[in-house]
Amino acid sequence: MDFPDWNEQIAGLPGANILQTRQWAELKSHFGWQPIFRTWESPKGSVEAAALILVRTVRLAAGLLKIRVMYVPRGPLLDWNNEALRIRVLDDLQTLAKEQAAIFIKIDADLELGSGIPGDETAEEHAVGFAVTQELSARGWLFSDEQIQFRNTVLVDLEEPEEALLARMKQKTRYNVRLAAKKGVVVRVGIEEDLPALYQIYAETSIRDGFVIRDEGYYLQLWGIFFQAGLLTPLIADYNGEIIAAVMLFHYAGKAWYIHGMSRDQHREKMPNYLLQWEAMRHAKAAGCQIYDLWGAPDEFNENDSMWGVFRFKEGLGGRVSRTLGAWDFPTKPIIYKMYTQVLPKVLDLMRRRGKEKTRQQAGLS
Repeated sequence: MDFPDWNEQIAGLPGANILQTRQWAELKSHFGWQPIFRTWESPKGSVEAAALILVRTVRLAAGLLKIRVMYVPRGPLLDWNNEALRIRVLDDLQTLAKEQAAIFIKIDADLELGSGIPGDETAEEHAVGFAVTQELSARGWLFSDEQIQFRNTVLVDLEEPEEALLARMKQKTRYNVRLAAKKGVVVRVGIEEDLPALYQIYAETSIRDGFVIRDEGYYLQLWGIFFQAGLLTPLIADYNGEIIAAVMLFHYAGKAWYIHGMSRDQHREKMPNYLLQWEAMRHAKAAGCQIYDLWGAPDEFNENDSMWGVFRFKEGLGGRVSRTLGAWDFPTKPIIYKMYTQVLPKVLDLMRRRGKEKTRQQAGLS
């Protein structure tokens, strides 16, 4: 692939994200996506915006129809306050989609619309985020029915001392962190040879908690690529020498992400997940990260949202809610795009049903 120094070029840009790295491009290239690396330079020649753009050909109607789609995961990266720059970047992305004969291009930049739970007295709305949504709508972009990443998340500020991080947690969370250690749970840094076992626990977790994951080959590729690049630290909770839970801690450009977590049914009363999250914060802080992204919060902040239970756990860790732009599509071929958006949910539902059964088989539960 091009741009061997891509990660270094984008590390200082606003919103630099693990899904915009060279390693993410490498992973996706193994699963049908072609990466395009695009930068925008200032008059002085420095990179002031960038985008890893993924391109894929999709077959519909039993393979009779081939269409091309484009996706900028957690990008583009730029200072969205710079109106001239954002106009330039959006113009170029729209032009590129047309040149590539894609039916649409999707972006889901890590641009905050606001922070805090809507309706709370501490909630804030951000004017730039609102302005960008207005501009996107005026340009013909559509808020996407296919939100690939979580639109909202919880961010923990790691710049305070450890004592302050603990103090910011909810009392019950802090109690459970200490309880896990008292009960004999020990957290260690995993090695590459642990990854197959961790997938098995991840598969068990997905079946128990009712979410869909990909097959083993995908995760071993993903974890292996980022582990070898030094951008992933597996943190494993052991009890009496047995793995009972784990967290995959991704880290890049001063930020850490909790994207994959897993736990067994056994020994859940020992609260290993609480101790794991605390150790993840400590490891991320020691690695120079200023922010820990807990990767996901509800779309609607009420008990009816499927993410509510997980959110309450994350909320207890002392972070703040971050509400971001979400995914937006620019259709270049509106009729085909509309057909695609009508067919896609049915295809995804079928894939999820098949994926659940395949996961059960790989976990030895069928």
